[in-house]
Amino acid sequence: MVQNTTRMSPPPFGEMASRLASKDPAAVRQRIEAMEHLLEGLFTIPLLNRKVGLDVLLDILPIGGDVIGAAMGSWMVWEARNLGMSKMQMARMFGNVGIDFALGIIPFVGAVPDLLFRSNSRNLKIIKRHLDKHHPALAVVDQA
Repeated sequence: MVQNTTRMSPPPFGEMASRLASKDPAAVRQRIEAMEHLLEGLFTIPLLNRKVGLDVLLDILPIGGDVIGAAMGSWMVWEARNLGMSKMQMARMFGNVGIDFALGIIPFVGAVPDLLFRSNSRNLKIIKRHLDKHHPALAVVDQA
């Protein structure tokens, strides 16, 4: 039997899905940091020297963009639930997402408060604090 050597086989779907669904604190930390970067830090506005991400860009779409941003922020809270965080911590995180949604719901003008109130960065800090306390082996020293 001759094998076709010109095609590369992708990794098994089960392996990829298990990494995405993992409740391993290290994997959760990576996913949450990646989501926060996507929502809050894709590029820097030159004159303001301020990082912005998809959360601010979604404000171009009236109401729908804020709903999408709130859903993505709520996913971070879901990941916090997978880490076993307290209901009080998750309530604070949902409060941050709710404030961000309420401030951003004003079409076009809502991008300004969205730029200043960075709910996903606040939620990432809450999650990192939890991880550093309950999973000290995962503690990372930030360099910035």
